[in-house]
Amino acid sequence: MRVFEPKILTSFKGYKAKNFVSDIVAGIIVAIIALPLSIALAIASGATPEVGLYTAIIAGFFIALLGGSKVNISGPTAAFATIVAGIIATDGMEGLVIATIMAGIILVLMGICRVGSLIKFIPKTITVGFTGGIAVTLVVGQLKDFMGLTYPSGATAIETMDKLKLVFQNISTINPWALIVGGIGVIILILWPKISKKIPGSLIAVLIGALIALIPFVKVNTIGSLYTISSALPTFSIPELSVQKIIAMLPSAVTIALLAGIESLLSCVVSDGMVGDKHNSNTELIAQGVGNVMVGFFGGIPATGAIARTAANVRNGGRSPLSGIVHAIVLLLVLVVLMPYAAMIPMPIIAAILFIVAYNMSEWRAFVKIIKTKVWSDILVLVLTFALTVIFDLVKAIAVGMVVHYVIVLIRYLMNKKKIKNQSQKNCEEQDDKEGQNA
Repeated sequence: MRVFEPKILTSFKGYKAKNFVSDIVAGIIVAIIALPLSIALAIASGATPEVGLYTAIIAGFFIALLGGSKVNISGPTAAFATIVAGIIATDGMEGLVIATIMAGIILVLMGICRVGSLIKFIPKTITVGFTGGIAVTLVVGQLKDFMGLTYPSGATAIETMDKLKLVFQNISTINPWALIVGGIGVIILILWPKISKKIPGSLIAVLIGALIALIPFVKVNTIGSLYTISSALPTFSIPELSVQKIIAMLPSAVTIALLAGIESLLSCVVSDGMVGDKHNSNTELIAQGVGNVMVGFFGGIPATGAIARTAANVRNGGRSPLSGIVHAIVLLLVLVVLMPYAAMIPMPIIAAILFIVAYNMSEWRAFVKIIKTKVWSDILVLVLTFALTVIFDLVKAIAVGMVVHYVIVLIRYLMNKKKIKNQSQKNCEEQDDKEGQNA
């Protein structure tokens, strides 16, 4: 398999008019799903709402065009929210842009060096552990908006445990209206899929939440009350670079690249099973790299393959990269025409959407299954990775998890080797005894 062979070059063999229509429809539906998610994830990341759309548009287009999967949909994802929020809080949007571009370059190099096939050596205990940890950090980060809490001036937190501490310290400022609106949003998001699979529940929650917020006596924060909404097109800009900035942002860039690679290839594996195809992992890494470089130059946040949006694309008939390209174009039209109306969305609805995203990405069933069925060493790696993700950060969690996992593997190997050696010696001794008795 070639290092770089985009699926768009081979996806249209035997392509028919009905396939074209299916791809167009799937692209439109995925764009409707991606719209509220992109806005919500941008806000959760500490960026302005339109930045989420910039990311979904640019990454969605370039990664679909160049990617190693027929149906992968890329854009901002929940996995990045806490990481990006931390980078913006400490290094500003300029620091994030530099880290995103550097991460893109790292991803391209990973693809060229055929690192794609090595991702499979990251054990499931670690991926489940850090995914569950990210889900918890995402929920904690949204408690303030969901409950409408008011923090003292200047009270901010970057780390998850500090955010949780602020929540408990200011729980007395809870806004009942925010809790009601957020609760309605959660109920809609849970029940709506039983009514319709085609129209996303997040869109219905946003519309109903915005209508409730228009009632005069309902006092809740909206996107417009906290952010200035822009419908302007993203502009190309090259950040000011220096050796010091590059060195300072390198750890963040490596984190983004590693997570983007893992999540994108996991998404490809899931979609392969759904459409009976085989993705090119190195091509996908290169495409993810190009997409993130372009996102950085246009002021977006990091992007990766989105498993839920990819699955929705497949379920609605997407079978070629055209659906991903259409999804990006539709979002571009929404940005230009409808973005000002996003100001009406209540913040508790954004929090509710992200609660459901966190639940869906948490892999709690896999977590429980590992606890119930695996040996103590696998459980140790799982829990350790999960805890370190919540308490510290993803890099420490993956690094420590990998070290502990492979140290245990090495110990098992040496013990088994010693056991085999001892058994071999015992067999030889028994054979010698037998021969001696026969003599």
